[in-house]
Amino acid sequence: MANMAQHFLLSAGSRTLSLKAIYKAGEAKAYETFCKMRWPETDGEAVCPRCGFDQTYFLKTRRKYECKACKHHFSVTSGTIFHARKLDFTDLLAAICIIVNSAKGVSAVQLSRDLDVQYKTAFVLAHKLREAMGDETDRILADGVAEIDGAYFGGHVRPANLRENRKDRRLKRHQTGTRRVVVAIRDRDGRTLTTVTRRESEGLAFAMKRIKPGTVVHADEATHWDALEDSFPTYRINHSEAYSLNGACTNQAESFFSRLRRMIEGQHHGVSPKHLHAYATHAAWLEDHRREANGTLAGRALQNALWAPVSRTWAGYWQRANG
Repeated sequence: MANMAQHFLLSAGSRTLSLKAIYKAGEAKAYETFCKMRWPETDGEAVCPRCGFDQTYFLKTRRKYECKACKHHFSVTSGTIFHARKLDFTDLLAAICIIVNSAKGVSAVQLSRDLDVQYKTAFVLAHKLREAMGDETDRILADGVAEIDGAYFGGHVRPANLRENRKDRRLKRHQTGTRRVVVAIRDRDGRTLTTVTRRESEGLAFAMKRIKPGTVVHADEATHWDALEDSFPTYRINHSEAYSLNGACTNQAESFFSRLRRMIEGQHHGVSPKHLHAYATHAAWLEDHRREANGTLAGRALQNALWAPVSRTWAGYWQRANG
């Protein structure tokens, strides 16, 4: 079988990677893939993360390296999002394959069953990968032509059984306080940038920060977007009249919200406000790379994970202290 790294980097077509291929290749091939993706400049030969020296001793029984220069001990996942991992490398690759193959996301319960791991293990692993996905757009600014819009998620209040006991759920005092809005800036020739706020109007500061000057902006008729006209060439669309009119529309932003809504309602069934930004990032990543083969997506996700630092959110005390 060809080296698994080639499946990730040289894939073409829509279906170029499968769970069968990962497990059939075995643990040794999976480990080789990690090495080649972590140290591509040396074709998988270890490079010390502390001093940058490229000559090491391989401690075979522990699958660790010792730098010949500074004597630092490290592994292929040291200092990455997978720091101090305990799962086999085949299971990590399988998790990545499952997540990128799921066009509308995958629940932690389903992932835990597929990998035969505890729910907490699957939940944390999925969120680590989402955190690494978000690193792709951390410093990107929307340019050219961009659409901005917001959509509300969460905060559902179940109505009482008896009609006389039901309350007006539109009133603030009867709401749960967990409703949030995802504000999305969608570059028509680039990436989807997201943030989570309590009100859509709070997305204005996000827009000013993440949209490059001179960008043509498309927005709906909500009054809080009026301020955009002072800084950018702006097209406005009134959705009560049309979805696209005189060249103005926010259909690509709405397309992203459609994917995110199906992800939350169809797979996760409920997302806490604390983690909504991670699911928005995941949906944006899937939307932006939707035309890539699944082997390419898996390679991209693995590369992001191996280049990302130790998670400060999804790590225990020991991992944070020793990352």
